[in-house]
Amino acid sequence: MPVRTTDETPEPRSRPTLALIAAEAGVSPATVSKVLNGRTDVAASTRERIEELLRTHNYPGPGGARRARRSGLIDLVLAGLDSPWAVEILRGVEAECAEHGTGVVVSLVREDDARPPSWQNLPALHHSDGVILVTSRMSRRQRDQLARAGVGLVLVDPVNIPDNDIPSVGATNWAGGKSATEHLIELGHRRIGMIGGPAGMLCTQARVDGYRTALERAGIEVDKDLVRYGDFHHQGGFARTRELLELPDPPTAIFAGSDEQAMGAYQAARLAGLRIPEDLSVVGFDDLPTCEWLSPPLTTVRQPLEEMGRVAARTLLQLLDGRPPLTPRVELATDLRVRASTAPPPSEER
Repeated sequence: MPVRTTDETPEPRSRPTLALIAAEAGVSPATVSKVLNGRTDVAASTRERIEELLRTHNYPGPGGARRARRSGLIDLVLAGLDSPWAVEILRGVEAECAEHGTGVVVSLVREDDARPPSWQNLPALHHSDGVILVTSRMSRRQRDQLARAGVGLVLVDPVNIPDNDIPSVGATNWAGGKSATEHLIELGHRRIGMIGGPAGMLCTQARVDGYRTALERAGIEVDKDLVRYGDFHHQGGFARTRELLELPDPPTAIFAGSDEQAMGAYQAARLAGLRIPEDLSVVGFDDLPTCEWLSPPLTTVRQPLEEMGRVAARTLLQLLDGRPPLTPRVELATDLRVRASTAPPPSEER
């Protein structure tokens, strides 16, 4: 993984790269990564040559920011544990790490807190080797701070577009949004409401784009009044559904954008005296374990949350072993799970 330095002296014309160090040492980049990560399977003479080059180029390495020995701990940083979504990610990370004898330190950071998020300081506090950052925003300053400390980093469902050299794991959100909307169109719905998560999140944008694509391909005009943005939680789904149902021409179906928002939509429909799916069809996104136990069971787009956590942990552990991922971005497939919350629209709407 490329590491950036904060040395402000003008001596090096450009920041050294792992490939540059490898070329000068006459070894592969993977061998340099092994030295950086404290691996013992490198010949002593080769190690000494690489370490000398690292010092010459002011590249953090053994004796610098990175510890020569790994601690066997990683930090999993979540925006909160008040959602089953986060619990499923945690389940996958913990299972993968347990298989490799690695401990997981769980930290919660809320970006809406009055205090600035300080998760990037956690690895030093915990003496951990790397960070899995879930649904949080990544700034250049935060990225550089971890790089200077030689801490491995993998993102899960990042809020903003990460640098190309930062591995990230997500799901096929656009395809999921498209399949959810196509399902409702195939049932005969033409007035389909869309409730996304926070407007600035990449996954929200992708799901809304999938929704728009399905409508446009079906020859249905996208009505901006039917597109709302929530918070991915129950309250957001409840509030936005009430707004949609108060429109002069309300939707006959709602793609809630998350299962928790779909649960909020259920409550808003009940308070409006509407039956699901007879009067209003609802589709979620996530396929949380509770979906099958709702009344009626929720039609939803499944994203493999536990597997996303496993892949993120596996990627980080490989990175710490000096094995960079083949691709910086992994997107796991979504698929539609049809249950009892969707049906053709009321006959007078067909």
